[in-house]
Amino acid sequence: MNNYYTISQKAEASFTEKRSEFIGCIAPVQTNDEAVAFIESIREKHRKATHNVYAYILRNDNISRYSDDGEPQGTAGIPVFDVLRKKNLTDVCIVVTRYFGGILLGGGGLVRAYSHCASITCDSAEIMNMCRCTHINISADYSLYGKISYIIPEYKVITVSSDFGDKVNLELLVTDEYREALCKELRNISGGNISIRFGKELFEDFSSVKK
Repeated sequence: MNNYYTISQKAEASFTEKRSEFIGCIAPVQTNDEAVAFIESIREKHRKATHNVYAYILRNDNISRYSDDGEPQGTAGIPVFDVLRKKNLTDVCIVVTRYFGGILLGGGGLVRAYSHCASITCDSAEIMNMCRCTHINISADYSLYGKISYIIPEYKVITVSSDFGDKVNLELLVTDEYREALCKELRNISGGNISIRFGKELFEDFSSVKK
């Protein structure tokens, strides 16, 4: 997996359908225990609610779970889960709480209501595009800085730090997709008079990078 989408922090959204209030809460989670703890926290917060329907998807061990929490089978948990899949989100847990308003919605109405609440809850969250990338440390003479600073924006790169001492030292994060091409061009424009050191590989949010 070269990239995946998740959220930066918790978010909420709600709406009312035929007097029933639906409240969606979504949170970033990375483990099954974190997902369960989040679900329990929402249940505790909404102890008087009629239902606390949930769904979550985790990258680790490819875990996914959902629950109708007492709603008719297939009318709540699966629709919420399907929203996460369609929005291509992972490492997230969402709980849709329902306070029953006294009017039955029917099977189709429940599916639409839970899907809508899950969708607006996801839309209220800040989405992160997590890309596999590598730390790269560049060291070069000042005479090359103009060329280096010109080509870096042409690639999917995040500048972590810049140090202007005896030489120009840049710490970059570059995605796997662009790493080889960037390093090749850096060597070409410098005639090989550049130091490129590779650090650790990780996933980082590249949502703000326009490339």
